[in-house]
Amino acid sequence: MGIEVGGLLGLVLLIAVIWAIVSTVQSRAGTGTKVLWIVLIVLLPLLGFILWLLLGPKAGR
Repeated sequence: MGIEVGGLLGLVLLIAVIWAIVSTVQSRAGTGTKVLWIVLIVLLPLLGFILWLLLGPKAGR
């Protein structure tokens, strides 16, 4: 009984995850922090993206 994401919702989630990864790579955070965020976003896309929005590194800092 896993959560399945398909169709338009899956596409929106994919775009959001890619945006989060690109923004993380462009941020001024340290390499270790970037790697941890990217791993979290890739392994847990929905939860990782939500956590990234709330707690992740900001590109302008």
